[in-house]
Amino acid sequence: MYHVMTHTDLDGVGCGILSKIAFGEKVHVRYHSVGSINRQVERFLQKPPKNTTLIITDLSVSEEVAKKVDDYVKNGGQVILLDHHQSALFLNEYKWATVVASHSEGVSSAATSLLFKYLIEKSQLESSKALEEFVELVRLYDTWEWDQKQILEAKRLNDLFFSQSIDDFEETMVSRLKNKKDSFQFDEFEERFLNVEEDRTERYIIRKKRELIQTFINEECVGIVYAEQNLSELGNVLGKEFPHLDYIALVNVGSRRISMRTIHDYIDVSEIASRYEGGGHPKAAGCIITEDAFKCFVENPFHLEPLKEDAQQNRYNHKSSLNGTLYENRHDDLLFIYQKGKEEWVVEYNQQLDEVFTSFELAERHVKRVYAAWLTRDDVYIGYISQQLMYYKIINDEMDLYSPTFFEVDIKPESHHNNIHH
Repeated sequence: MYHVMTHTDLDGVGCGILSKIAFGEKVHVRYHSVGSINRQVERFLQKPPKNTTLIITDLSVSEEVAKKVDDYVKNGGQVILLDHHQSALFLNEYKWATVVASHSEGVSSAATSLLFKYLIEKSQLESSKALEEFVELVRLYDTWEWDQKQILEAKRLNDLFFSQSIDDFEETMVSRLKNKKDSFQFDEFEERFLNVEEDRTERYIIRKKRELIQTFINEECVGIVYAEQNLSELGNVLGKEFPHLDYIALVNVGSRRISMRTIHDYIDVSEIASRYEGGGHPKAAGCIITEDAFKCFVENPFHLEPLKEDAQQNRYNHKSSLNGTLYENRHDDLLFIYQKGKEEWVVEYNQQLDEVFTSFELAERHVKRVYAAWLTRDDVYIGYISQQLMYYKIINDEMDLYSPTFFEVDIKPESHHNNIHH
């Protein structure tokens, strides 16, 4: 007999599906959260069923529980642990554990792909094109490669998974993969449903973008949003649209969990999650809402106003404009970025010198992180430029300068030849 303990996401359930196809009635599959796996393994070890192999996939145990598992194995127990999270690499010191963050070909691994490879090598599962395609879609989604390669079928598989109970999804996929060998496909009803689901998800993400708040937790600039669904897609969209944020924290109060996502290479959210008894991948991780996590991600930032998006329909006030770029925040502060020299980008805060940077991107990052500012609409921008022109004209007249103004500007949309000269 086999007893499988696996995670509750698509990758974990993918392991459950493979186990049921491979072992049939000889397997019991149980789905557990990150926060409960240690307790469940300890319970198993207290009264282990006879002649039963324990398989743990897509989840890791603590060092304390790992020592207990190792004692059980040394006394004749059968345990296999397959995981792909970097936070679990320490378990590789045990013979019964295999933690692989990436395959030998350099391709990021998932628990489903690790288990599939293991079952094939042990001749416990017969491969088919449908199985191979299913496993690859799960891997693509879990590693987020689908977004880089734009393989939307992987995302659609996850959408289908979250549209129903684990039991229903598992039953459907086991039946389909057992009986269909040539290729993995959605049926006609699923295709129609997924089209509707994509529209709903898009509306949900638009709504949640308006609820994003920004704060600093330790040294990181964090975007926090309270969300219960489409967490990976939402985290990815927010990360791309607000790149000045180090990472996005998606707080699900109902499940008492926080998911963390980043698009940056310099941030490891698995390390951040470990501060709150969690873990995961460098760019996708999660934790339970501990007392410290509740204070940092819920209580302390609760009073903050949502972060406003940049103006979207501007013709004049656009990023890297040679006329300068204007931002504002909720305190009615105005922040103006303009280029001075080849590699100098100046930030003015309420018409006073603030900082100088070597690129527009660094200047904008400063403006957004420090002042929580957003790109103003054209009408505010034109009003600001007009005031500046009038100010410098008065100064020039009083100084009787030959030049009519310090500014020489004729604002035209998307112009690359009209500069403001300070």
